[in-house]
Amino acid sequence: MLEFLSEFIKIVLPAALVVYGMFLVVKTFLQKEFEKRALDIKIKNVDIKIKNNELVLPIRFQAYERICLFLERIAPHNLIIRSNEPGMTAGHLQQQMLFNIREEYAHNMSQQVYMSDEAWKHVKDAMENIVSVINNSAQVVPNDAKAIDLAKVIVEVLMQLQKEPTEDALQFIKNEIRQVM
Repeated sequence: MLEFLSEFIKIVLPAALVVYGMFLVVKTFLQKEFEKRALDIKIKNVDIKIKNNELVLPIRFQAYERICLFLERIAPHNLIIRSNEPGMTAGHLQQQMLFNIREEYAHNMSQQVYMSDEAWKHVKDAMENIVSVINNSAQVVPNDAKAIDLAKVIVEVLMQLQKEPTEDALQFIKNEIRQVM
């Protein structure tokens, strides 16, 4: 029995050492392969991000440019100039200004995809503030008054404000663009 155990140990111990050695070799090989593949994946992800930035960044900048243009176009002083026509009444001027704002907004609404939610909120707030200024000013002037009378009231209301309704939104967007760069 002792002889059997001795022979068994002579056979099993070297076999166990060989199996353990193979285990270590295979484990090391697989670990290095795993690390190599993980590094390849990271490199591919970086390449994808770089390519995405090359494609998306110009589109984002274009979106910010369009929104800045939108804010400039709906600024009340610019809106009055573009909307006013000779012989127009205050009611017609109000309607035309609101129509122009809605059209500009509908035309630029898709740009929100490329902007942060907070930037888009600033844009919407600016637009709503302008609509509010126009509607509140229109309540002061009779509908059949001359358009110039409504324009004067709007300018007076704007002069009473600390800043233009679009100023905060434009500043926020400019700061966000600087962060992207």
